[in-house]
Amino acid sequence: MKIAIGSDEKCYLTDQVVAQVKERDHVVTLFGPLQDSVCDWPEVAREVAEAVASGAAEEAILFCWTGTRVSLAANKVPGIRAALCDDAETARGARLWNKANALWA
Repeated sequence: MKIAIGSDEKCYLTDQVVAQVKERDHVVTLFGPLQDSVCDWPEVAREVAEAVASGAAEEAILFCWTGTRVSLAANKVPGIRAALCDDAETARGARLWNKANALWA
């Protein structure tokens, strides 16, 4: 699966999630500071959401401190269903029942 991953900063958590996703043999495209570019969270959220909406990625993972801001920004892109999930059960439900294609981590 092709997964777009974006964050407003690069940190231990983002590094670990990217490594885990790659270990599961997914194709990963990084956005924002994760790919060594400087940009603000609205731009990262938009770029990640557009990657999913265009078909360049099938799903997305977004990072920010609260998750609220990137979820709101991503949901402005037509076709995106970003969900704010802080545990595995909520993420499973968002994918299963709400067809979320972008999750905040």
